[in-house]
Amino acid sequence: MKYYYDLHIHSCLSPCGDMDMTPNNITAMANLLGLDIIALTDHNSSLNCGAAIAAGRENGVVVVPGMELTTSEDIHAVCLFPTPERALEWSEYVDAHRIKVRNRPDIYGRQVIMNALDEEIGEVEHLLLPASEISIMDASRRVREFGGLCYPAHIDRDSLSILSVLGEIDGSCGFVTAEVADSGRLPELKRQHPILESLHIVTSSDAHYLENMRDAANQLELEELSAECLVKTLSLPKI
Repeated sequence: MKYYYDLHIHSCLSPCGDMDMTPNNITAMANLLGLDIIALTDHNSSLNCGAAIAAGRENGVVVVPGMELTTSEDIHAVCLFPTPERALEWSEYVDAHRIKVRNRPDIYGRQVIMNALDEEIGEVEHLLLPASEISIMDASRRVREFGGLCYPAHIDRDSLSILSVLGEIDGSCGFVTAEVADSGRLPELKRQHPILESLHIVTSSDAHYLENMRDAANQLELEELSAECLVKTLSLPKI
């Protein structure tokens, strides 16, 4: 069966995410937009995923726990996991392997951890934007060790993307999926980068504000509507 998705959404934990991006607001908006399954992918952290999953149950939307990893090359990659436990294990690993600079909320914004009732329960002290020590060449393999899926984010953008930094997607990275921000550019990108023909392509919003979230338009064929099934499906080589 086909389901509407958006696999790249930020919460108020991301310093560039609006404070209105709470677990309940995100999942309620996703429901209003007609989305069936979404992923919470804050910068270099998965600490709001558990709350979003619980809020999603109340609002009729499946939430995949995830993260937007910043690699050592300053490339963004989406990491998705079948369970919140796996996502938190990966989050702890990334936290131990990233640059620690104290956040300046007056400049970058707050980094708020919430519970399923949209109550503030903490705040991340160190800025979540700087690069980790994890290379894009190793990211997919390392995420698989935690039971997850990793793929390059918004490859069609002029910054913080694998194509803008490296110029190509190296097959040795082991990616089987890639994300584009604008699906209209896909034919051109495939002509320039033939490797994309062999990859699953997803299109997501990278929403940092509720108004950035998009109406249901993109669908995935899944055997069941679950985080586990989605991660498994996008981890399999494209037929």
